[in-house]
Amino acid sequence: MKINKVYTKTGDEGLTGLIGGHRVRKTNARIEAYGTVDELSAQLGLLVSFMKDGEDKDLVVRAQRNLFTVGSYLATDQSKTEISPSYILPVEEVELLENEIDAINANIPPLASFLLPGGSHEAAVCHVCRTVCRRAERRIFFLHETAPVATEILQYMNRLSDYLFVLARKLNFVDGVREKIWKKP
Repeated sequence: MKINKVYTKTGDEGLTGLIGGHRVRKTNARIEAYGTVDELSAQLGLLVSFMKDGEDKDLVVRAQRNLFTVGSYLATDQSKTEISPSYILPVEEVELLENEIDAINANIPPLASFLLPGGSHEAAVCHVCRTVCRRAERRIFFLHETAPVATEILQYMNRLSDYLFVLARKLNFVDGVREKIWKKP
């Protein structure tokens, strides 16, 4: 795909194009859903910029790639345009996150209380990613109320936020940063 021009001026009146060419308002639930997924990917890019090379960083980059697939899926109104097979998220991606969550949880102290987001710089950014992921999930479920979304996408977004939570805990643990527990003031 070659992109010659970044601006088209076609959105100046509050409309944008979906995959397949159908135009919708920029306030459409579909746009909110994939726009928030894009925001999450950008936040994950920030997280990656602070991470050391290794399996954790590789999995976060993999999540960014998966989010591009999710965004493409969400940007396709299947009532008007046939979904491309490349926009289907493999269910194995959900299982991969579940396995990684279990592996991390087996190697960090058990959770005994609610935590305040933060800690090391990496962990704090990871918590921001987690909250943006939860918002993206809510936006996708809102879209799902009127336009069914594939189960594997709904599951993936839920597991990704769980993964980001345990990854933040792991990053703090590895860096020797003590987590702050919630205490009623």
